[in-house]
Amino acid sequence: MPRDSTTIRVGTFNVENLFARYRFRKSPKPLKKGDTFEINDTAFEKFSKTEKAITAAAIREVNADVLCLQEVENLNVLDFFVSSQLKGRYANPILIDSHDPRRIDVAVLTKFPIRDIRTHRQERTKNGRSYLFSRDCLEIDLEVPGGKRLTLYVNHFKSMMGGRAQTAARRKVQVARVREIVDSHWGGCQFRGNFVVLGDFNDYDDPKTSLGELIDHPALVNVVSFLPDDERWTHFYAKGKEYRQLDFVLLPKPLIDAIGMPNVTIYRKGQPLRADKYTGPRLKGVGKDNPKASDHCPVLVDIPLGALF
Repeated sequence: MPRDSTTIRVGTFNVENLFARYRFRKSPKPLKKGDTFEINDTAFEKFSKTEKAITAAAIREVNADVLCLQEVENLNVLDFFVSSQLKGRYANPILIDSHDPRRIDVAVLTKFPIRDIRTHRQERTKNGRSYLFSRDCLEIDLEVPGGKRLTLYVNHFKSMMGGRAQTAARRKVQVARVREIVDSHWGGCQFRGNFVVLGDFNDYDDPKTSLGELIDHPALVNVVSFLPDDERWTHFYAKGKEYRQLDFVLLPKPLIDAIGMPNVTIYRKGQPLRADKYTGPRLKGVGKDNPKASDHCPVLVDIPLGALF
């Protein structure tokens, strides 16, 4: 995607199971030898190399300076993906393992130096029975051109699996804590600062949303709101034939005021053909259901360097 050299491009992308692990075939019958199982290709297969190549093609094409990821297995996987598929174009990939039972974490790919990292992975709910963030709220301070700092708050909130209403309470707790973190850092300066709250929020904006404390925050702006209503979807749920915005990039209102009309992109060329609301070109190899880049679309915003405080 073309871009202006006087801007930095920041985005979020749920890369859908960026794993290096094996998975069982549909009817596995591993050979038993003594008390152990023999791992062989009659029982196991690797997650699709083709699919991850398409994911990488999407990342190369969106051409972001900073791309925050969700659903990455671990730092070793991220490093290998960057070196093998992205040809080392991101000098500073970072991930901190958290507590998700599927072992999926948030991560950051950046071309800029990392100056500080803060994690909330060890925070617990008020009753102390569970971790507040299974996938962290990862804070990263970057040094961008001109010597200025940009702070990222990278999130992947509780999924709607099991029912939207049934899972809303957990998301609301996570959302409230992220708002508290942001308010404590930026409220004293009336949110006049260089920061982005972003990620897969796993809910959408309607009267029943669990995201209200963030997406309705008076000092934060959902950059996707600058697009026409019909162009705001970032995810297609095939079972319910639903096109929704689940992926968000929020900028502080003072920064939006300095930018004016931001250049916002939702990149859909990696979506499977079943998402037929999008009629544009697809990446090579994309199929009806699989392979695909992800079930989510990257969301990107270009921030003029001159607008930064």
